[in-house]
Amino acid sequence: MNHKAIYALYTNVVTISDSVGAFDKDGNKVEIDMNAVNAWTDPEAYKGLRQAEYPSIPDQLDTLYHSGLDAWKAQIKTVKDKYPKV
Repeated sequence: MNHKAIYALYTNVVTISDSVGAFDKDGNKVEIDMNAVNAWTDPEAYKGLRQAEYPSIPDQLDTLYHSGLDAWKAQIKTVKDKYPKV
């Protein structure tokens, strides 16, 4: 069960139990449309993808020192273009 999607789509949900379901603040069960949950895409997913692919800080500083600001910007832009904001 994709908890992040449920919390994003159903703002009244405060508790999720994989075996029982989702509940609001008063303990009432909230009906979840699993098709909507499964279709949901995380609008913040690009952040983790970018972070994993950016060069390390020492490598970025090395690029700045040896090749200049424009080379560093091009290096970073490649990653940003690969994983755009949604």
